[in-house]
Amino acid sequence: MDFAEKHNKANGFTKSKYIRGYFKKYSLNYILGIIALLIVDIAQTRVPIIVGEVIDGIEQQSIELSAIRSAIILLFTIAGIMYAGRMVWRYFIYGTGRSIERDIRNDMFAHLEKMSAKYYQKHSPGEVMAYMTNDLEAVRLALAHGILTLFDVIALGTITLFNMVTEIDPLLTLAAVVPLMLIAVTVRFAGKEMFSRFAKRQEAFATLSDFVQENLSGIKVIKSFVQEDKFIDAFKKENRNNYEKNIKLMKLQSIMHPFMQLISGLALAVTIGYGGYLTITAKISLGEFTAFIAYLGMLVWPMIAIGITINIFSRGAASLSRIEDILNEPVEIKDNENTSVVDRIEGHIKFDSLNYKYPDTDNYVLQNISFEVRKGQTLGIIGRTGSGKTTLTNLLLRIFDPDKGSIYIDGTDILNIPLNLLRKSIGYVPQDNFLFSETIANNIDFGLRESNIDKIRASAEQAVVHDNIAEFKDGYNTVVGEKGVSLSGGQKQRISIARALIKEPDILILDDSVSAVDTDTEERILRYLKELRSDKTNIIIAHRISTIQDSDLIIVLDEGKITESGTHEELLKNKGLYHSIYEKQLLEKMLNEQE
Repeated sequence: MDFAEKHNKANGFTKSKYIRGYFKKYSLNYILGIIALLIVDIAQTRVPIIVGEVIDGIEQQSIELSAIRSAIILLFTIAGIMYAGRMVWRYFIYGTGRSIERDIRNDMFAHLEKMSAKYYQKHSPGEVMAYMTNDLEAVRLALAHGILTLFDVIALGTITLFNMVTEIDPLLTLAAVVPLMLIAVTVRFAGKEMFSRFAKRQEAFATLSDFVQENLSGIKVIKSFVQEDKFIDAFKKENRNNYEKNIKLMKLQSIMHPFMQLISGLALAVTIGYGGYLTITAKISLGEFTAFIAYLGMLVWPMIAIGITINIFSRGAASLSRIEDILNEPVEIKDNENTSVVDRIEGHIKFDSLNYKYPDTDNYVLQNISFEVRKGQTLGIIGRTGSGKTTLTNLLLRIFDPDKGSIYIDGTDILNIPLNLLRKSIGYVPQDNFLFSETIANNIDFGLRESNIDKIRASAEQAVVHDNIAEFKDGYNTVVGEKGVSLSGGQKQRISIARALIKEPDILILDDSVSAVDTDTEERILRYLKELRSDKTNIIIAHRISTIQDSDLIIVLDEGKITESGTHEELLKNKGLYHSIYEKQLLEKMLNEQE
């Protein structure tokens, strides 16, 4: 029997250091499962011999009734052993496959949580979800059903051939096995094509998954622009591509499986012809002929299983390669060997000649940025769209890493501050105000996870959203839906502010976070911030000058550069961009009041 291709596929799968680690971890489970499998295979290969001996005894009228009863009892015993053995190997082999699937999914999620924003610019959520579902399922099948069929093919095939040669007739065995070898030859050449087609099918599924995820997330935009028909057509195209890749794989499978059955039928025809001749000429007995046909039936499964095993390991290897691409992706934003021992952050921030350009680009989005904010001060940042305001905060949070020696907190380079401490010490309210499909209370309590309703309510009051929440039927237990779909823009902004305030962070960053609320609400929020956070550092990014005019320091960004800095009064005197923005907004306010 030629197991070369089967072994190559298995070895190609198990040579992965990552998977070998799991084989080592669950080695006892696999050993117990394989032992149970061997016991089942040994037991079932005794059945044809027992049946053949009974048939010979009946034909020759040399068997007694007690011997038949003993044979029946022995067959029942073997059936019981096989039943118990199959339960054991299912539990240990299939159960271990599920355990490894769980562990790999945990590893993938933990690693994805560490990935930087750069990674998610290249890999969409839908693509990643396909890896964690379809691809992981293929790996689990290889680690469970693939392992099972691998050892079953070897054990059952070897034992069956041994019995056919030693117990019955070597020449008859050779005549019957030669046609079956065509199965092994066929699957040897079909394996690579199977691997390629399965990989393309997985890629098509990932693309389809990404398309669905993105379009459902943007369903409001699609509806508001009346683009449903366009996206339905686009979905049909992606779905058609996924369908075609599946059909190409199924075509190869539909050719292989009937071919294997054809060869099995040919082997049976040879057995009946040559075996019948040997029986008639009394070279083998009728019982031995019957046992041989039973053995041939057992041998067909290992031959067919060679193809199944190659199929499973081909799929598993293709999917494992995609999964390991994720797991091998280096973590870009992390602590380094120079990380300082810092217990807490006070909030003294200094930018020193910061220059930054995004990865894979040549243009600097921030140039020669230098300013200083002391603990207890409020920094206001204003500028045109695309001037680099959000990038500035992303660098402070180490969403992206700045150059060494360009940003300091309390005199320590932020690259040397423990990343966990840095982010815990900063309360960040981003522009998009992302909320989870949770209750309002859990969204506000996201940074603490203390479930302290008094703290939750207090932070909601500081963010001037408590009264709105109280009007909901379920109050703080209201589930907001994905991305806060059931809330208004202003409510989402204020809940996001409450989520940041409940942490009582040493540094608070509001990135255009009151743009969707009215001016009266904005003034109340800013007043609370001034009263409650007078001894802590605040950074407020805004488009409205009214939001930042009371800041201790205001910087004006334009095309990635600080063009002006100072207090509100100082900047008005400069008659620069800040003054221009102020005059424009003042005029807009007057016009609105006249309406």
